[in-house]
Amino acid sequence: MLLHNRVDKRELKKRLMEEPIKRVTLSFYRYVIIDTPNEYRDELYKRWESLNVKGRIYVAREGINAQLSVPEEHFETFRKDIYNDKYLTNVPFKVAVEDDGKSFYKLLLKVRRKIVADGLNDDAFDVTNVGKHLSAKEFNEALEQEGTVVVDMRNHYESEVGRFENAICPDVDTFREELEWVTENLKDKKDKKVLLYCTGGIRCEKASAYFKHEGFKDVNQLHGGIIDYARQIKQEGLESKFKGKNFVFDERLGEKITHDVISVCHQCGEPCDEHTNCANDDCHLLFIQCEKCKEKMKNCCTPECISITELPIEEQRKLRKGRIKNDSLSVYKSRLRPDLKKLFTTKTT
Repeated sequence: MLLHNRVDKRELKKRLMEEPIKRVTLSFYRYVIIDTPNEYRDELYKRWESLNVKGRIYVAREGINAQLSVPEEHFETFRKDIYNDKYLTNVPFKVAVEDDGKSFYKLLLKVRRKIVADGLNDDAFDVTNVGKHLSAKEFNEALEQEGTVVVDMRNHYESEVGRFENAICPDVDTFREELEWVTENLKDKKDKKVLLYCTGGIRCEKASAYFKHEGFKDVNQLHGGIIDYARQIKQEGLESKFKGKNFVFDERLGEKITHDVISVCHQCGEPCDEHTNCANDDCHLLFIQCEKCKEKMKNCCTPECISITELPIEEQRKLRKGRIKNDSLSVYKSRLRPDLKKLFTTKTT
């Protein structure tokens, strides 16, 4: 049995769009020592492939981080499979807020050194000494307290389309940069009540322990992240202090928490919160693009990328050999308004 996919992604996406079954998109993580991550990875692939599970899962000695979609008809079998796993018993699921079942088109399991790239030396501090976990209600109440500092632990392209009221949103591209930024720029806030939040909670789990090690006295984190916050406010009839869209790392690229649109199209400046990956396979720049610009620019970020996508596939492949990716990006950035230039720094694959 092959333990990885070999089908072209275009064909896989076509199959997904034509798939008649319903799927449930969810995520979970757990910090737990996995003795043989490579063997465990292969075991999970066999089990989940048999259930037609799709998703992106990272396994490391320190634990597992999973975002995936499960056929509705196999969901209970999958749940039992998870809870019978010695590493994952009773692990909390975060179920997607908006879900069309088209979030992932293949099953990808990778073994990594860490389940979240943070650049930290875990031996230098107590990773289990995490901040206080707050429910949605508790988080809302803490936001109202005078002097509270709320920090978005996500990257700039995530917070751009949705964030908590009065949150500090560092202009960074990676979690590692975020940790450094907060430590340096908020060092005068170490005696304040600090609230951390992220997509599903995993980044805050590590960040809260690190910030406590760095001397922050009152560190708190949103339990279950934005995803579970959305579930709780709906279930309990609470006001959403989070405005806009929650960015997600799958084909959907986002799910609305409220109908507020707090960002703009990077090409025309009109209100918009729809992320696009540039259609040029040698670029795939992640940026915000409205429907009018999407049609006009053919899902591309620059005229140069449009011209490349219109070439025959074989010609595009020839161009990629030895070609520096995103070489048209510097040209396009020079045409942007200064306040939008910084937004064009992130590329997805």
